[in-house]
Amino acid sequence: MNKIRKGDKVILNTGKDKGKQGIVLNILKNNRVVVEGLNMVKKHTKPNPAKGDQGGLVSKEMPINISNIAIFNTKSNKTDKVNFKELKDGKKIRIYKSTQEAIDV
Repeated sequence: MNKIRKGDKVILNTGKDKGKQGIVLNILKNNRVVVEGLNMVKKHTKPNPAKGDQGGLVSKEMPINISNIAIFNTKSNKTDKVNFKELKDGKKIRIYKSTQEAIDV
């Protein structure tokens, strides 16, 4: 099971956007994640009349290494670590390590 999943609110620990928050849009195979509004770059695109693309400069999110982000605990307004807890029915859930509250209910 992954500690960070799609839809989690995270905060960036390093880089040009350090301290900014965003929501995980996608998790890639090579331990990289795409976070909404973080690690934005300008990309030059050619016009494509068949698709209706105009072309020019387009801003898009680029992947970040998963080790450079931390899950954000909205109750304490701080970063937190993720732990796993097994319920009596055999299900595993993710919990915040500091408050022992469930992340995904």
